[in-house]
Amino acid sequence: MLKQTGLEYSVPARGGWTIVHVGMLVPEAHEIFVCAAGCLRGVVLSAAEMNLTDRFSTVAIEEHNVTDGDMEELLVEGVTDILNRLKKRPPCVLIYTSCIHHFMGTDLDDCFRILSDRFPDVDFVDCYMTPTMRKSTLNPDKMMRKRLYAAIKPLKTDERDVLLCGNCFSVSDTSDIKVLLGKAGKRLLELPSVDNYSDYKKLGSAGLIISNLSVAKDAADELAEKLGVKSLQLPFSFGYEEIRDNLCKLADEIGTTYDTFEVDKARAEEALDKAMKVIGECEIAVDGMITTRPYSLARLLAEHGFNITAVFSDSVGGEETDYEWLKTNVKGIRFEKCISPEMRTFSYKSTVQSNPLGACGTNTASNANNIIPAKLLALGQKAAYFTQTPYFVDMVENGPLYGFDGIVELSRMMTDAFINVKDLKKTLDIKGWGCESCI
Repeated sequence: MLKQTGLEYSVPARGGWTIVHVGMLVPEAHEIFVCAAGCLRGVVLSAAEMNLTDRFSTVAIEEHNVTDGDMEELLVEGVTDILNRLKKRPPCVLIYTSCIHHFMGTDLDDCFRILSDRFPDVDFVDCYMTPTMRKSTLNPDKMMRKRLYAAIKPLKTDERDVLLCGNCFSVSDTSDIKVLLGKAGKRLLELPSVDNYSDYKKLGSAGLIISNLSVAKDAADELAEKLGVKSLQLPFSFGYEEIRDNLCKLADEIGTTYDTFEVDKARAEEALDKAMKVIGECEIAVDGMITTRPYSLARLLAEHGFNITAVFSDSVGGEETDYEWLKTNVKGIRFEKCISPEMRTFSYKSTVQSNPLGACGTNTASNANNIIPAKLLALGQKAAYFTQTPYFVDMVENGPLYGFDGIVELSRMMTDAFINVKDLKKTLDIKGWGCESCI
């Protein structure tokens, strides 16, 4: 049974991706949102800030459509009108229906059948903007990751191709996954690296599907079943043993061995030690926006002497071991739930002397008792907001990181963030970190 929820606070840190941003990963696809006008405001802004309004359209549902019972007609004719007006017909159209369609029992299957008959050259993908399902097992984020691959059809399997499923960012060329696959003569396929729809369809040749995000597991399993291949979950982590186990698991699957654990571990240790010499005892706050494993990250850093003072995350889900370790071993650490209404007036209490030079503007969410630390390093936008520090690592959902190489890169990013000041307000106002508007 789902826990009852009440009033929730939305942190004004806009770097996280929405279903608009995620859907745009399908190259050349056109998004059409069929929703009430109030619901359309946010998604329109997302598309505009990405400079992709040419790939985005809306069909507004009005009250009379509900009372007149013409929801199906509105969807079909609205989409038809949009496609007929476009200068170039897209090869794929992502249609986002909303909560009201499901409350009304709209016959979506019939709508998509009619549209497919009218436009046989277009792949129609049913997507969903249903915030009422936000707390469900298959929430909108998980559902969107599944729909990303819905238009892919099975091709002749190429055993050299391994598809990393569900990520918003491509892993770096030096990532442990790419290096290991290269050793076995394999190629890593990733949707964020695909430039055109033709190459998108070629993802159907994958001989193995892997995923490292919990929200992508259902997508990977569904695609693997469609293609008739195996799905392998390699959970993202900052723990040495878990990273090693994942790489050994992948190596066994692709017919090679993972035999560089000690070398890779030494590289990570060296990078962390180098960062520690620069950052020293500076307070560090971590959030669940920068990574899907904030407690794992906080534990790694604490184990290497970094001064972890706070973790901002809405849930512990899947990280209970790391959470308990932090509670037991890191004295005075704070665990803050970002969506709690009390966070609107949150005050970060530093353990060091206040220094006005550490501030970067007024925190409208803080009260008069807020103490700005002399210098605090935030890992993630939400941690930066709540602590009001201009020293922060600006990354969402693990970015290009994975494995030991990811730890090396994050150590470099932490060092750079500690030295170089960022404009906090300007950064937090931008939606969708890593999209067009942020380049």
